[in-house]
Parts: sequence; structure tokens; C-alpha cells
Amino acid sequence: MKLGDLTELAARNLREAILRNSLTTIGISVGVASLVALLSLGVGLQELVNRNIGRAGLFNTVAVRPRQNTPFGQGGGGGRRNAADAADLLPPRVLDDAARREIAALPNVLEVNPEVRFTAEARIEPRSRLTLVAGMAASSESSGTLEGMVGKFFSGPNVQEAILQGNLAMRLLDDGKAPESLVGQQITLRFAQRQAVPQATAQAQPGDVPNGASPDEEALGFSIIPGEKQFRIVGVIPAPDSGGGGGGFNNAGIYLPLAVAQDLEVVQGQDLREVMRTGSGQGRRYAALNVVAGSPAAVGEIESAVGRMGFAAFSLIDVTRNLRTFFAIFDLFLGIFGSLALAVASLGIINTLVMAILERRREIGVLKALGAADRDVRHLFFAEAGVMGLVGGVFGVLLGWAIGRAIQFGTGVYLKRQGLTAPNIWSVPWWLVAGAVVFAILVSLASGIYPASRAARLDPVEALRYE
Repeated sequence: MKLGDLTELAARNLREAILRNSLTTIGISVGVASLVALLSLGVGLQELVNRNIGRAGLFNTVAVRPRQNTPFGQGGGGGRRNAADAADLLPPRVLDDAARREIAALPNVLEVNPEVRFTAEARIEPRSRLTLVAGMAASSESSGTLEGMVGKFFSGPNVQEAILQGNLAMRLLDDGKAPESLVGQQITLRFAQRQAVPQATAQAQPGDVPNGASPDEEALGFSIIPGEKQFRIVGVIPAPDSGGGGGGFNNAGIYLPLAVAQDLEVVQGQDLREVMRTGSGQGRRYAALNVVAGSPAAVGEIESAVGRMGFAAFSLIDVTRNLRTFFAIFDLFLGIFGSLALAVASLGIINTLVMAILERRREIGVLKALGAADRDVRHLFFAEAGVMGLVGGVFGVLLGWAIGRAIQFGTGVYLKRQGLTAPNIWSVPWWLVAGAVVFAILVSLASGIYPASRAARLDPVEALRYE
């Protein structure tokens, strides 16, 4: 039987029992719609998490710390135990300028920035608050960290300027004033500052200085003195609950240019520990270094290389690997529950085609008497099942899209009434659309196997005698 004749016969048969076939097709549409709606919710939630982490540039960042500072005794690199075990055999190292240059020379490393964070008292008369201050690299301007910021980024790497987080700005303001009104004002930071205590050159002996260095090059330690400095506020990041992109960068209340924060010589948590160490670093020592990779794909290689140097390395990719596994399982369960409705719809297809066989036995007998082979009859019923699957799949995708939009709208209304920003938790990628339609067709064809085989086995003589 020619393809044109087969298509014409299938279309005519579908039109003759249009009500029954339409109800079967609607059942397929409902099954596909439930599948698309559930999976689009899972995909949207996964994209929301990846978007919030990725736009802050955290997927391509590796945090490097001295091995002794790693929590829980981990060697670094997340699940990369080979690099960690190798690092445990190396002598202890400190993060100094030499280590920074060594890490910066690794392939696919764009920049290596020290991590500077300290607690300070922020004062805008007459109010003051304790807050966390963080140094921010110039490359952060192009990330999503400052999304929604009112004002501008730092005008240079060494300027006395500050960017405030919205929550801190509201606590420093009188009631009724907008946080954006602080742009252009001065803010005073008070903090604990280090002051080196040099050795007395006249009293020092050659054996008193580690590594044979001259007394002028070493210090006994440092004293802690109060420090105070003023900065001009150039930007205010909206509070996290007001839709801004801020709040994720070190969870700090104030951001300073990285070079300025580093030159303040503030006391940080690791400083007292460093004083007790016997090893001597070359130049400045760092509590941690943030290594920016050229792409997330290069993060694993950098982590392994840093581990072989004797340092601990960690990245969010190690954490999100488990998160991706969770979302994969989550999507699998959503797909299973969504497919249950489609499985019920497949029973409707079987019932529709079996009833069609009983009603069209005489027609099948005539076709066979005119020379139609068993495969032609089988192809005819397969074509009818495939058309119902195609039409049901297309309408199901549209219905699922509408359900997803309704869920997104309802979620947005609810969150806005709670004073929160409504994120986009729904997404229908092209592969989900194509996969849903193809899946509907395959389920329909599978449902038509039994009715098509039963129709093909009909005896033409018995079929012609059937009334």
C-alpha cells in the first residue's frame, strides 16, 4: 500500500469516530502536559540555582588555603583524594608571595586574589554597627555580584571608596530614608590594625634570625593598635530580599577595593597562628587566595595542581556535583510521576483501536480481499495511533506550557504578598518540547502494537461474513 493511500485511509478513519478519537487524544495531551509541567519545574529550579551561583563567578573560582587551615582535616580538592594524599606527604607550606606567583603561573589561571575579610565598626553619625568588610577585586564589576546596585563601581584600584550592602545601609540610616541616599556620603571604619615590631639590630645575633636573613629583614611579630579610616560611599547594593544580586559575595556588609583593604594591615583570624609558626614566608602571607580559572572546565585541573603544591583547594563545583546528582534524581521522579498520566492515556489508545477493529472488521476483510497484506493493515493502525500521539503531544506541550506559566504567576503573586522577590522557577527548554512530543508518539505506537497485530491476523473470509 502506498504511503498516500495509507495516510488517506488513516485520516478518514480518525474523522469517522472523531468524538472517541478526540477524547483519546485529550487523554494523551493531559499526560504530556503533566510530564512537561513537572519537568519544567525541576529544570527551572536547577537553572535558578546555577544562575545565582554562576553569575557571581563562583563556578570558576578555587579557594586555596594552607593545608593546616583546612576544616575537618581535609586535604582539599573535594573528592580528589589522590591530590590530597600526595599533599599530605609534602612539608608544610604557607601562602606567601612566592606561592601566589607559583599558582598564578598555572595554565588557565586568569588571576590570583588574596582573600581579605575583617570585622570593623562602621559609623555614619549618629549610628554605628559592627559589620564584615571584604576586599573586592576589579574583576567583580563584570559579575552578577553587583546586580541592581545604585551608584557606581570603584573609580580605581587604590581609591578610598566603599560599596555598602543594603541591609547595613538601612541599619545606619534614620527610619524613612532610602539606602540609596547614602551614595556620596562618608563612612568611618574602625578596626584592629597590625603594627610590626622590628628586632633591634644592635642586640640581634646572627643565630637569632631564621634562615640566615639579616635582622633588618625580620620582625619579632606585631602589636595590635586601633585603626580608623574614612571612605566615600559610591554604591549601595539592594538587600537580598529586595531583588538585588548582592549579599552573596562573602556575605559582607561593606566592600573596599582589594588593594586598599590589603594595605590597611588589619588583624585577621590567622595572624596569631602565623606568629607561632617556625616557617618563614617570603614577603606577605595570606590566609587564603581566590584563584579565578578561565572556565569551570579548568577548575579540576587547577585544584589538582594546587594540591600537589601542598595547599588545600576547594571549589563550589565540588559541592554542586552532589547538587546536580540531587536534581537528576529529582527530575527522574518528576518524570516518573508525570509519565503515569501518559501510561493511563495509553490504555485509552488501546481501547480506542480495539473498538475500531470490532467496528471495521468488514472494512479490513475488504482490504485483504483486494490484496492488502497483513503489514499494510498493521501499518494502517500504527498510523492512526501515531497521529493521535503526535496531535496529543503537541497540544500537551502547549497545555503544559500554560500550566507552568500559571504556576509561575501564582508563585509570583504569593511571594510578592510576602514582600519577597519572585524568581523564575519555570523553564521549558527545546529538548523538553521535542522529547515530550517524541515520547508521546512512541507511547502511542507501543499502545497500537496489540490492536494492529490483532487486526492483521483477521481472516478475510470471516471478516467479510461479519455483520
